Amino acid sequence: MKAIGYDVAGPVDAPDALRMFETPKPEVGPRDLLVEVRGVSLNPVDVKLRENRAPEAGPDILGFDAAGVVVETGAEVTGYKVGDAVFYAGDVTRPGSNAQFQAVDERIVGRKPASLDFTEAAGIPLTAITAWEMLFDSFRLSEGGGAGKSLLVIGGAGGVGSILIQLAKTLTKLTVIATASRPETQDWVRKMGADHVIDHRGDMAAQVKDLGLAPEYVAALTATDQHYPAILDLIAPRGHIALIDDPQGLDIAPAKPKALTISWEFMFTRSMFDTADIELQRDLLNRVSQMLDDGTLQSTVTERLGQMSAASLLAAHARQESGRVIGKQVLSGF
Repeated sequence: MKAIGYDVAGPVDAPDALRMFETPKPEVGPRDLLVEVRGVSLNPVDVKLRENRAPEAGPDILGFDAAGVVVETGAEVTGYKVGDAVFYAGDVTRPGSNAQFQAVDERIVGRKPASLDFTEAAGIPLTAITAWEMLFDSFRLSEGGGAGKSLLVIGGAGGVGSILIQLAKTLTKLTVIATASRPETQDWVRKMGADHVIDHRGDMAAQVKDLGLAPEYVAALTATDQHYPAILDLIAPRGHIALIDDPQGLDIAPAKPKALTISWEFMFTRSMFDTADIELQRDLLNRVSQMLDDGTLQSTVTERLGQMSAASLLAAHARQESGRVIGKQVLSGF
């Protein structure tokens, strides 16, 4: 099969930062689906791994979002059959979706939304899982909960922020404050459903206090080390900060006076450690798929970058690194 990967970790403008090559189809395990990939999307994790994780044996295949058609099933698969249309975010420990075919555990796979084509559907899974787990695993909210409380989403116009705002407004009673610094991103987070919008390039603590709010929950999606002092100032006592980025250092001692909880959300944890509740990712993806089909949620895809190739993927990586992507970028399969 055709695949796109990298041999040496490094910058996006390095020679052969990504290249196309031929490789055998993946072997299918007992609980695996072999999926013909028809759409993929870009996430910050693709950029981080290409820059920093050296391949161990041959080129690494990236890609952690995909939509496609099941062409083979493992001996113990019960939930899917050949011909089913599916979408998923994959497993960071296995070869990714930047290939013609991908093997993926059926327990982390959802049914593709019928209302979206394969390319657009690929823009949903990773961010939806991240946002869902942040709300209901990290913050331990219940559906319909959060009345009288507020959530601050830092970096609301990105992929995770765009779906997190929607899920919070649809499935909880939280008041949602989103940060965005440009007119177009501010318009976008309002479209996603944010109740209030503030500028993270300004004094966030002052802007939040001007709203008369002290968020109990803060979703720190970007530049957490930069925004950390403001978060500590504006968050309510006994509040909860959940983050997804990789600050070089985070001193938790200043969080003690407010008795804050600080936690990481990492959507690959369940698949990496084969947790007892791994199937929750399948279940939530199926809920998200249904919500997209009934119009409860709207797609967060804003950029279609054509057919997958080394050149188009490199362009998508460069665009992701610019920090100016609104929502999600997607590409169609080979």
